[in-house]
This record gives sequence, C-alpha cells and structure tokens, in this order.
Amino acid sequence: MKYALLFPGQGSQEVGMLADLAATDPRIESTFREASGVLGWDLWKLVREGPKESLDRTQRTQPALLAAGIAVWRAWRAAEPPMPAALAGHSLGEYTALVAAGSIDFGTALKLVELRGELMQGAVPAGEGAMAAVLGLDDEAVAKVCAAYPGPGVLEPANFNSAGQVVVAGSRAAIDWLQSKGKELGVRKVQPLAVSVPSHCSLMRPAAEKLALRLQEIEIRPPVLPVMHNVDARPRTEPDAIRQALIGQLHSPVRWSQCVQALAQAGASAYFECGPGKVLTGLNKRILDGGTFVSLGSPDGMREALAAAVRQEQA
Repeated sequence: MKYALLFPGQGSQEVGMLADLAATDPRIESTFREASGVLGWDLWKLVREGPKESLDRTQRTQPALLAAGIAVWRAWRAAEPPMPAALAGHSLGEYTALVAAGSIDFGTALKLVELRGELMQGAVPAGEGAMAAVLGLDDEAVAKVCAAYPGPGVLEPANFNSAGQVVVAGSRAAIDWLQSKGKELGVRKVQPLAVSVPSHCSLMRPAAEKLALRLQEIEIRPPVLPVMHNVDARPRTEPDAIRQALIGQLHSPVRWSQCVQALAQAGASAYFECGPGKVLTGLNKRILDGGTFVSLGSPDGMREALAAAVRQEQA
C-alpha cells in the first residue's frame, strides 16, 4: 500500500471553503453546481456566501461536505496521480469515500445525506442533546467515565479521534454532569462542542431505523477501492454489508484512530485529506508517529500531494 485518501466530516465546513482551489480548477464549482441541481437549492451560493448559521445546519452541512469532498476528488483524479490503495471517511466522510469508490452514485448520495441530516436533527428535540470533547484520557478511561454517569439520559463515546481526544455524546444533563465532575474523574478538560445533534450514540437509533428504510431502496455496488468503515475499521465488498455498516455508524462510535492505524498496518505511509480544511490531517499526526500528511484543499496541497504520491509509487 502506498497512500490513502481520507474524507472529512462535519466540523470541516466553513463559508468560502475551497475558494483558492475553485479559482484554479473549474471542477470545484461545476461539482457544486451539479449538486445544486440534484438538491433543488443553491449549494454553491451557500458555500460561497453563507450565512454560517445555514451552512452549519446538519441537513445543509452534510451535502455541502460531500460535494466538497467529491469536488476535490475530481480535481485530484484529473491530475492523473497513481490510484490510492484505500479510502476512509470520518462520519459523513464515509459516504463521500463510498461515492469516490464507485459504490454509491453522487446524486443518490447527496439526497441520502440530506435525509440523514434531517433524521438526525429530528431524532432528539432541540436543546436536549449535546456533545463534548474529552481531553487527557485514553479510550478505555473515557468509556469508564461514561459508564459512571448516574443518569438521567445517556452518556456514550461518540468519536475515538486520537490518543487523548475522545468525543462523547448524550443528553444535555449528561454533558452538564461531565463538565461538573470531569476533574474529579481525571479529565484534563471537557470542551463542549457547538453542535445541535448528539451524533453516534444510542439517541440516534430512531434516525438509524428510518435511514435503513431508505438505504434498502438505493443501489449500492461493490466499491472499486477498499473503504475502511467507521464501525470497526474494516472494509466491506457486499452491498448489504455496506448498508448495515452505514446504519450502525449512525448510533455507534466513529473509530477513527483504529481506521488510520489499520491503514498504517496495511502499509500506508502517506495520508491525503480530500476535502476542505485540515481537521483529519491534524488528528492523523497525533495517531501515527510518522508518515506524510497533506490536505488537498488548496492548490499548494494538491501539488505537494501529487509529488508525494509519485515518490511513493516509484519507491
């Protein structure tokens, strides 16, 4: 294995994202305009002009980031680099990876993640769910802290992002309890996240059940490139197995650090973030001791990654 492409999830969006790349590559704007036609609303205008409050609504954020990832993927492929050996995506980014791997059509995926966002938003009344980053404890210790919560509601690990950084999700009361008791339990810092949906915990089961109905209706093909799935850091080839992984992902933790470690164990030594921002690039540097980490979201990043990919291929 030479290099892996990684697709970001929610939190990487910002008004004006990919502007520099769009100024040099028409595929960026054309991909967003294609997405706008599918969705029936102007995604390109929202991404360029905002307002931020609208872009941050999960049913808008998810198609925006999927379109951004595919736009960068198309720009990357147009440069004719060696093919990546594997793909992975963080949360919503897993859908982008499946589109890039030819498993789900772009238009189908756009409507699917828009629905996913609507279902997630509707699963928990506004203000009753929350998420927070727990800093300073390993994965097992965070799980024990969550298990110690006396209720009401739930408190569960949601994203195993990197060593010493685990995101938890649950009821508002549970996050408030964690903030008040965290120091006593050995937590260095509890950082509440500015999100309206407690993703990747059992509160999302109603949304997952409804999403499952839609997933049964769409065509899913075997991917042409391996895609590491968040639920267990393993690839799948059977369409029904992919469906089940996507359903489980919605109410189960994102095992991002395991996904990256699995890529490294399979031989990857370069990791290119295929989308806006550098969130995954930062996480990956904390997960692995060495390697090449580049974001493709700018012209300079594209050039740097292309040179690195060629070197990997020739090594």
